[in-house]
Amino acid sequence: MNDVSVLRLNLLRAMYLLVVVGLSLVVWPGVILNSQTWTRNQGVINCMLVAFSLLCALGLRYPLQMLPILLWELIWKSAWLLIVALPKLLAGTMDEASAGTLVEVMFVVLVPFVIPWGYFARHYLRKPAEQWSSAQRTKVV
Repeated sequence: MNDVSVLRLNLLRAMYLLVVVGLSLVVWPGVILNSQTWTRNQGVINCMLVAFSLLCALGLRYPLQMLPILLWELIWKSAWLLIVALPKLLAGTMDEASAGTLVEVMFVVLVPFVIPWGYFARHYLRKPAEQWSSAQRTKVV
């Protein structure tokens, strides 16, 4: 029995699709055409974004099972906004590269609206953890 509405599942799918389309337009051309010219950091970042886009594509089919990938997106972007962007904005030291990243990262404001927080609480906070050892074995009903 699914405890998340079809509307919420489709909102999750829309978010995954937004990520897949966005990264397909921005990152994938560089992967296909000119990955040889990247610096080490550019290569690491772009390869992580490729993996992220593929996992989001999987989220189109399994939106709840891939929920942790959207949570990761929400957490790292929120951390970047608070730890990097906000101090630069407040100090008036925002450079062009950081401003560009700020624009890209601001799409994270949509993520909290599509996450089924009740499902998250039931399955990630209140649900008993999986066993750590065979001595912890309990009967499943």
